[in-house]
Amino acid sequence: MILPSVRDPRTVTIRRGGTLTDEHHQLLALWAAQCAEHVLGHFEREQPDDPRPRDAIAAARAWAQGDMPMMQARAVGGHAMGAARQLTGAARFAAYSAGQAACVGHVADHDLGAAAYAIKAIRSAHPRDPGAGRAERDWQHAQLAEPIRQLVLEDQARRDAICWSVFSD
Repeated sequence: MILPSVRDPRTVTIRRGGTLTDEHHQLLALWAAQCAEHVLGHFEREQPDDPRPRDAIAAARAWAQGDMPMMQARAVGGHAMGAARQLTGAARFAAYSAGQAACVGHVADHDLGAAAYAIKAIRSAHPRDPGAGRAERDWQHAQLAEPIRQLVLEDQARRDAICWSVFSD
């Protein structure tokens, strides 16, 4: 569960009554794609012939650039999540991260889904390294574009508990 029961209006688009601009929505999708791509190798090592998660990351970027309709990107994200279902561990979480990234155009709150699943992938891949998840989180923070930085950091603090507490130390 990564979606809050009560949404922050800052993550709801202006068209839907919130305050999220198209520019910032696109930046959230691009950041989510970076998070997912950073851990994609965990999926591709186990499933080298399955392009669905990579396609989902490309769909997130295509939507953000105006080259793909939201509904198409969301469908590609669903296929990536389908690729995750039969797997376990880091490969599964990496595919879910990619699927969440592709769904950011539909609901901006999926950005933290992409980030949280990426951290879960790293934690799963390095179970004996208690700092691995923190290092991934810090890497993600370094990728944040300045216009969305504060929004994401505050949203992570607000939704940490429903994102498996991956954003806190």
